[in-house]
Amino acid sequence: MKTKVKWIDGVSFVGESGSGHAVVIDGAPEHGGRNIGVRPMELFLMGAVACTAFDVVHILRKARQPIVDCSVEADAERAPTDPKVFTKIHLRYAVVGRGLDPHHVERAVKLSKEKYCSATLMLAKTAEVTHEIALLEPDEAGDRSHGVARAKDATSD
Repeated sequence: MKTKVKWIDGVSFVGESGSGHAVVIDGAPEHGGRNIGVRPMELFLMGAVACTAFDVVHILRKARQPIVDCSVEADAERAPTDPKVFTKIHLRYAVVGRGLDPHHVERAVKLSKEKYCSATLMLAKTAEVTHEIALLEPDEAGDRSHGVARAKDATSD
């Protein structure tokens, strides 16, 4: 795996992945940034959240669960002094599908957390990583959820 980051100006950069995709990265205005891109640590956290979401969707599809949407939100805390590593990360999974088996969803999250998600496993070396799961049913119109769903069940650790 390869990546390249090129300095634009100030504290703004363009990151390019080995697969040819680009993202603008910028610092906070109080550190000389212009607020034109995601902060480096936000990008790091976003990558970890995408990694676990990818796992959960993949595992549930493989289990032939009727998943139609999945979103994961993270709240993170960092150490107050340098290096300001993540110390706490709480993940909120919202998994949508008609008739999802709660056991399969919980298993998918557990497998991601304990076996497959390299990013969250690395972060767990410095951070307490906790999670909660909300199982949602799609609304009657067949919306892919995007905020239009009702809670069916929730679990947490």
